[in-house]
Amino acid sequence: MARTDRLFRLLDTLRRLPQPVTAARLADETGVSERTLYRDIDTLRAGGALIDGAPGYGYTLTEDLALPPQTFTREEIEALLLGLAEVPHRGDRALALAAETALGKIIATLPDRQQRQAQHAAVMVRRAERPAAPLADLSLIRAAIWDETAVRISYVDATGTPSDRRILPLATVYVDRGVMILAWCVLRQDFRKFMADRIQGVSATDESFRPRRTALLRDYVAILTAR
Repeated sequence: MARTDRLFRLLDTLRRLPQPVTAARLADETGVSERTLYRDIDTLRAGGALIDGAPGYGYTLTEDLALPPQTFTREEIEALLLGLAEVPHRGDRALALAAETALGKIIATLPDRQQRQAQHAAVMVRRAERPAAPLADLSLIRAAIWDETAVRISYVDATGTPSDRRILPLATVYVDRGVMILAWCVLRQDFRKFMADRIQGVSATDESFRPRRTALLRDYVAILTAR
């Protein structure tokens, strides 16, 4: 891992984990030795981050100059916490980790009083039932949506019939029963909805459909709205 990437990961870990964080925990989370961790802590301090603590006591990020200060009302803080807390219940593992990292960054930008409000907010998300977890790596599909490239999927429809498809993914939609992929199906030459828990496998391609995604998605949404 490049040194810059390692330092960013260390900052994100300090923002995310309950503090103070031991050197052993930080080293484990960032995948380095404790000796390397101590050097990285010194590098961040030299760059302007105020990190309290020492070996044997744990570390606390008390001032993060990498992020600008933010101001939110109490209800805005609760809304952010509620939205991000919902992600692990609806999204895949990559999105769940991203939500945790994003929350750490947001809290790190707040003044002390609002940080305490965020840490003791009276909102929680608990679900007895969760949508079926997708078998395929949805992060590949999300990346293809952003990059506007086609993907190949192995799909099993509602009748249990398998097929291999090449699709132009347009959007992911989170519905009550799971995650739906809106796409243009090259095989059927038409718009199709694919339930994520029926996608058995997915692989990327180099086939670009840029800049058609916006127009395709607009047309599909118009069709769905008309129905």
